[in-house]
Amino acid sequence: MPARRTGMVLGLAAIVAGAVACGGPAGSEGGKVRLSLVSYSTPQAAYEAIIKEYRKTPEGENVTFTKSFGSSGEQSRAVASGLKADIVALSLEPDMTRLVDAGLVAPGWNAGPDRGMVTDSVVVLATREGNPKNLKTWDDLIRPGVEVITPNPFTSGGARWNVLAGYGAKANKGTDVKSGTAYLHALFKNVPVQDSSARKSLQTFAGGKGDVLLAYENEAIFAKQSGQPLDYTVPDSTILIENPVAVTKNSAHAAEARAFVTFLRGRKAQEIFVENGYRPVADGVPGAERFPRPAGLFTIADLGGWEKVAREFFDPKGGIMADVEKGAGVSVEG
Repeated sequence: MPARRTGMVLGLAAIVAGAVACGGPAGSEGGKVRLSLVSYSTPQAAYEAIIKEYRKTPEGENVTFTKSFGSSGEQSRAVASGLKADIVALSLEPDMTRLVDAGLVAPGWNAGPDRGMVTDSVVVLATREGNPKNLKTWDDLIRPGVEVITPNPFTSGGARWNVLAGYGAKANKGTDVKSGTAYLHALFKNVPVQDSSARKSLQTFAGGKGDVLLAYENEAIFAKQSGQPLDYTVPDSTILIENPVAVTKNSAHAAEARAFVTFLRGRKAQEIFVENGYRPVADGVPGAERFPRPAGLFTIADLGGWEKVAREFFDPKGGIMADVEKGAGVSVEG
């Protein structure tokens, strides 16, 4: 694989923003170009730092940005419904596919050696500092009395990765559907609350709710960097998270947007992603060697690909997770 909490809660809340703007409406003024970045919630700090560096470059010196951060599914639906975006950075491929189907992103967005991806991560088990309940494996999460925090998979891309990580680990990468499905039913019986996004789930956990948080590895690293007293374990078997980015077809500044996306995959931006806990998609990025490679790492392709997974797991009218959530009394309407 390419080397690809009062005060704490308030601090995290300050980082979460529905929309953060640099300047006014998108467009051009006095030779400057304003690009709209619509992103899922977790990489906000990374994008803030990357944009700061980008504006120091010849390509970025006349570019300003409006920025919107939220759950991946909600962001994708908002763009499909008319939210202005020049660049969309989402948690998972189906949220990008929605925009392709809406005619807003070109079908070839995932061409090229990175297949449209800009960062990688894995699903980890984040626990209270010292791991007082000794939660280290997927089986530990379904023990009686263990509270697991994870977002709602019908709004959050991060939650979908969490679901698939646990399922794949217990279903032998999808070959034992019965065992994997049974595990998800048992797991969600231990989930007391489901927030709409991964970042909101981190806030919930930081506020003292739950024993373990299913999270992106980068989100656990972010929390530790922010002073949150937690530890995390990379399970022996977990899924490789791949995060896509694309330029919209209706961007008024497509060339400038493409230049920014190119910068995202370059050395400086990838280093910033690594500093923020993401695994880079580029080779040879300093710090990438610190990320462990789980022995049982698997990908979405091992589970049949996103088209198959979306249909079988996340169809609100009959998917596996619709049945799981029905049993937990949780809405599946995203």
